[in-house]
Amino acid sequence: MKQPVFYGSGVALVTPMHPDGSVYYEEFERLVDDQICRGSDALIVCGTTGESATLTAQEHLELFRRAVDVSHGRVPVIAGTGSNDTAHAVDLSIHAANCGVDALLLVTPYYNKTSQEGLVQHFTTIADAAQLPILLYNIPSRTGLALKEETAAVLARNQWIRGLKEASGSFAYAAELQSICDLPLYAGNDTDILAILAVGGHGVISVAANLVPELVFRLCAAWRCGDTACAKKLQLELMPLCKALFCEVNPMPIKYAMQRVGWKTGPCRLPLWELSKDKKRQIDKVLQKYELISP
Repeated sequence: MKQPVFYGSGVALVTPMHPDGSVYYEEFERLVDDQICRGSDALIVCGTTGESATLTAQEHLELFRRAVDVSHGRVPVIAGTGSNDTAHAVDLSIHAANCGVDALLLVTPYYNKTSQEGLVQHFTTIADAAQLPILLYNIPSRTGLALKEETAAVLARNQWIRGLKEASGSFAYAAELQSICDLPLYAGNDTDILAILAVGGHGVISVAANLVPELVFRLCAAWRCGDTACAKKLQLELMPLCKALFCEVNPMPIKYAMQRVGWKTGPCRLPLWELSKDKKRQIDKVLQKYELISP
């Protein structure tokens, strides 16, 4: 098995913003430090939850720099630098490496997509240029393109490709991948943490950890310690929150929930928009159940 980038709970950080939509860097720094202090094992910056699609290249790099500075080596910082333009992904990945990040998260190309051989060429080109550990990201529901198990196995031969974030929801995919190659595997859905761990996974890249980092950390730690009953209990405990946080397109619900518990996460950038009153009430009820806000 390749050396994993991290074990346990990696948090897919939100990107706080001012009311005018500009990045609230100081709140982001507070969030980074809080996550480390509360148990998160890795920080994922500018992923889907961080609204990477609407951030400029300069904003990406400033967020990478600040995450590296605040974390100060306490946990790995993983930079989302994926794109459907290989040249752009190469450029952003090289600049991210110069910011001092520990690894990269690369989503499969979206919209223009490609063939499976194109995926091999795309990821290999970025990996060889950046020369940093890379986590592939399989989320066909968003990109319209699935990374096949056999393709991931080919990519696993590259020394820089060190893991895969699996968000297709297919446990058969996860099991097959583990059976044909030594690529460390991470759950990409909070509902699937226990299932991915059970087929040999190494942890999760979690949305819910923005709110409840201790719970997600304890779930992963319980599994690693062999306490499967505790891990099962914590996964089931997490499920209502998972449902609420995906009642609408991510990261709209998590940013609202973070505001409700006191973080100045601000609005999402268009085309993401404010939640309806019904969705807000739904999230509020769950936050009350978890005693994160008062009734």
